[in-house]
Order: sequence, then structure tokens, then C-alpha cells
Amino acid sequence: MNITSEMVKQLREKTGVGMMDCKAALTETKGNFEEAIDLLRKKGLAAIARRGGKTAAEGLVDSYIHIGGKIGVLLEVNCETDFVGKSTDFQAFVKDLCMQIAAANPQYVNRDEVPDGIIEHEKEIIATQAKTEGKPEKAIEKMLEGRLEKFYSEVCLLDQPFIRDQKIQIKDLLGGLSAKIGENIVIRRFVRFQLGEKS
Repeated sequence: MNITSEMVKQLREKTGVGMMDCKAALTETKGNFEEAIDLLRKKGLAAIARRGGKTAAEGLVDSYIHIGGKIGVLLEVNCETDFVGKSTDFQAFVKDLCMQIAAANPQYVNRDEVPDGIIEHEKEIIATQAKTEGKPEKAIEKMLEGRLEKFYSEVCLLDQPFIRDQKIQIKDLLGGLSAKIGENIVIRRFVRFQLGEKS
């Protein structure tokens, strides 16, 4: 079934979830609106969106130094209450994220942080490669979409596959934890240091 932008817009308005996640849910459920809402709720994304107005000002700043001391990570993750910030589930999640950042080297927390110039540059490279391969114009558009998704999954922490389970993305992990504890959780910022590299 063809998923139209109007369908995606309606689902976004109903759930408050981001456009890309709405489109993915509609695609997975073959355009079934109610099933798509259920899918987003199961992932915890709809719960996060509903709680989006609540301030996440508590939480944790954590660090991780990889064995051998050549890679280090400093990370801030926020939640709504001090109680959740001290919980085992929340602290384990933050620790997992620190190791994720050390291993997978993301550049940004989410897609919104990627500068437009970098996205345009990436599109230009992909389009040039496709033309060199002699791909038709319609195929180039599809390739752009697919390869941009791959690019985001490499550079954005939320889009990366979880190092402990490659079938799960970090945003799914975040959604699941948020749904479980019933609070808005925000991955605020991180810094990754690698010995000998300039920041």
C-alpha cells in the first residue's frame, strides 16, 4: 500500500510522534491506522510524545573509560524525577549508552542535530555515485532515501542499532524504558574522547 504524506500527518497529529517513526509504523502495518497507533504505543514512542511537555531536569551524568584508557565517554541523560534518576533501570540504560557511544562513535544525538550542510553534502555524494553507476532518476530518489537512512544509522545515536542487540535501535530502547517507568527521558548530550584525536 502507498503511504501518503497525509496519512503520516494524521498519525503524527494523533500521537505526537515524529514523521519518520509514523511513516515506519504505517509501512509496517500496511496503512492500518489503529495498528500503527498500537505499534507506536508498544514502542513507547506515543507515551514519550504525550509526556513531551513535562520537564526532564533530573537524571544522571555518567562516564565510561574503555579498557586500556584509549577511549572515554561523558554523557548526560535526563528524566523527570530524582527517584527515577537513581533507579537501577535508568542507571543501567545510561551505562549501556556510554558503552554504545564508545563502541559505535555517533556524532549526534538525533537527526535534528545534523547540520543541513552535512545532509546536503551527503545527498550530493550519493546522487553523484548513483549517476556514475548509470541509475535512472527515479532509482536515484529511492537510493537517496535508503542511503540517507544508513547514514543516519551511523552518525545519530538514536538511530544506531544497539550494540547488545542489533535488531533494536537506541530510540526503541529509549521508548521501551520511558514506557516502563512512565517518565520522559531525554538523551541531552555526550562527548567522546579518543586518545590522539582532536575534538
